[in-house]
Amino acid sequence: MRYAARVPWPILLNLRLRCHHTSCAGIHTPTAPGSKKFMNLGIETWLPRIWLTRGWHSTALLPLSWVYEGLVMCRQMLYRTGIFKSETVNATVIVVGNIVAGGGGKTPLTMAIVAHLKQSGYRVGIVSRGYGRSHQEVREVEPQSLAQEVGDEPLMMKRRCQVPVFVARRRAEAAKALLAAYPATQIVVCDDGLQHYALAREIEICAMDARGVGNGRLLPAGPLREPWPRAVDLLIHTSQRSMAMGYGSSRELASEAVDASGAVKPLQDLQSHAVNAVAAIAQPHLFFDMLQAQGLRLGQTFALPDHANFEDWTPPDGNTPLLCTEKDAVKLWPRHPHVWAVPLEFTPEAAFWTALEALIQGRHKL
Repeated sequence: MRYAARVPWPILLNLRLRCHHTSCAGIHTPTAPGSKKFMNLGIETWLPRIWLTRGWHSTALLPLSWVYEGLVMCRQMLYRTGIFKSETVNATVIVVGNIVAGGGGKTPLTMAIVAHLKQSGYRVGIVSRGYGRSHQEVREVEPQSLAQEVGDEPLMMKRRCQVPVFVARRRAEAAKALLAAYPATQIVVCDDGLQHYALAREIEICAMDARGVGNGRLLPAGPLREPWPRAVDLLIHTSQRSMAMGYGSSRELASEAVDASGAVKPLQDLQSHAVNAVAAIAQPHLFFDMLQAQGLRLGQTFALPDHANFEDWTPPDGNTPLLCTEKDAVKLWPRHPHVWAVPLEFTPEAAFWTALEALIQGRHKL
């Protein structure tokens, strides 16, 4: 485990709050062009707002941040000194994560890395905690699995990547189970495990979105899960850059949507009339903005909390097409197969792949 800082303190650029298309207390709030936008006054919106600045709200939470930092540093020391053990597995482990709370584009990056490694001829598997699932035991994710049993993101990755995917509360246990079932696996990619030190790793990749490190403070006064800067092998920006260092990428929605039956509909065919959209991701407005960038005119938009299970949500009546993300589709399709999912196409710059391949060649377990 490496902890020495190798990335300088970032220069924050163009950080701004995006509050539209939100929901209150997890209940969908319809919006339409020109209508009043409702601000979510719950903690899920309030905290990210104060994390952008060092105002008095953030400063008032600093004592709690100092306690949190002490716990984080103590835990890191226990792993560095060997009191807590990091488990190694017989494969090259690549950990994809971030250092801020909330989504940062980790899962799209994980899927892009797995696709690239498969194309390069490696035998790859994925491990994940499976956030939000009802069971905590080690479990293999199958295409027909239920999202509530394995997690929405692992199920999405299984269907998209077509590689072994295992989930467990401790990712080290998931990795061992994966390799026991698929011993020929050469590389294990861990989705969202940068702070899961119990799993030893050869390569660490940090995903960072346009928020950067916010106000630079630790939870709860800021968004940081651990002090920054910290050592990582690769830093990649999954949207607008917040600092000069690191690799860039592009992200846009696919030109086609798909429903539960596998039917495909070009987004161009939906440009002649309004469509509705729903998203239960960390930053729903990004999905809505990308739909508009594809030339679609949005009617009602529904922003739910990240990983929402949609059990208490009902689509609007009428014949207006309803669009969602791939992640949400795995939960919506069992009850609403007519919903159209629009995949996200995430593409790191070529230099990122060159750097990753060099790291793999240097650290790959033969």
